[in-house]
Amino acid sequence: MPKSRIRKKSDFTPPPEKKTAIKLDTRGWVAPFMLALFAVGLLWIVVYYVTNGNYPVEQMGNWNIVVGFGFIAAGFGVSTQWK
Repeated sequence: MPKSRIRKKSDFTPPPEKKTAIKLDTRGWVAPFMLALFAVGLLWIVVYYVTNGNYPVEQMGNWNIVVGFGFIAAGFGVSTQWK
């Protein structure tokens, strides 16, 4: 009795890779702007305390602290845009 032919299995070839362009949002401005706001807020508060309330704006009085913390809070607000 003749032997039947053995079919050779074809080698596995992986499917072709899909090349998709990855579009990244360029938000290089976020980190420097955030750090600048932090620094300005901190500097505002430090200058206020070091000069005994004479600078940055003498007429504002203790509201200078609120302005400094406002800059810092704005820095945290900008940080939410960082990816």
